[in-house]
Amino acid sequence: MKKGLILIVVVILLLAGGVFWSRSLQKNDPGVIARGGIHWHPGLKILVKGEKVEIPENTGLGAVHSPIHTHDDLPLIHLEFDGLVRQDDIKLGQFFKVWGKDIHSFGENVKMTVNGKENSEYENYVMHDGDKIELHYE
Repeated sequence: MKKGLILIVVVILLLAGGVFWSRSLQKNDPGVIARGGIHWHPGLKILVKGEKVEIPENTGLGAVHSPIHTHDDLPLIHLEFDGLVRQDDIKLGQFFKVWGKDIHSFGENVKMTVNGKENSEYENYVMHDGDKIELHYE
């Protein structure tokens, strides 16, 4: 009986230690943006040879709502995530996937600026609240 009780206590301690260790690893994960969700609104403007490309309203909304979507307040992109949010979840390329486009579908010669500064991360750019992203294709 005593050996069984000791075994149960050891198992409980191991499980509790494993949970604590796992949570401590998550807290130090640089790829995690938020644990309690986000509601951010970066802006995206696309120009092809100087002509503005209209991003469709309600992209990502339908029978299943994507946490990355648009409404009628373009050029804003809505990033509305619950729970854990990782950098990969909010990369610019994710919006293009939701839209059903490739970031290079408007042309290969592209210049990107974020908040007025040149940026070459393109589809790998991790969007932030209030960003002003512009893609200029020639």
